[in-house]
Amino acid sequence: MDQHSAPPGPGPAPASPAPAPGGEAAAGVYRGPRTAGPPPTNPVAVAVRRLRAVKWPRARLTGLGTGLLTTVVTVLGGAVDSFLFDGPGVLFGVVFVAVSIVGAVYVRPYDLVAAPVAAPIAFAAGIALTADDGNGGLAGHLIGVFTGLALMTGWLYTGTVLAALIVAVRALLRPSRRRRSRRCSAAPRGRSGR
Repeated sequence: MDQHSAPPGPGPAPASPAPAPGGEAAAGVYRGPRTAGPPPTNPVAVAVRRLRAVKWPRARLTGLGTGLLTTVVTVLGGAVDSFLFDGPGVLFGVVFVAVSIVGAVYVRPYDLVAAPVAAPIAFAAGIALTADDGNGGLAGHLIGVFTGLALMTGWLYTGTVLAALIVAVRALLRPSRRRRSRRCSAAPRGRSGR
């Protein structure tokens, strides 16, 4: 019998092989998807995460197109309201708020400022073209315009503020498109082939 052989039986366990270079991924061990940490509990962070997940419709309107859409639809809403109810009223206000929201959603990212700027202009044009003149000529029409502007400021503020909020959210969620210099580029550096 060889003196150098160990007797069979319980003994120390054989050493496990050393981990492969490169960590667990190189060794073929899958530990599940990596997460950056627990989901945020801050309500503002949760709201921002949900807003980023919203699929916004593709913006197609230029600044001029947004202004024209808002003005034309607002004037038509005022004309229908004047025809049915003798002067712009609730129908005019609802149409104005709705078209202000649509303009803010569909304006292209380069012209985001156009939506909140076009809203009060469209409102003033709608009131000026559809205000009740009270059969008093030009003076009666001017009095009707100022009365309409004074009585319907709630609709004006609502449409303009909603358009501004939608545009602000879209601007915040828009990815930064600054051009990076070659020194800061993520591409690996190397010699150019000549």
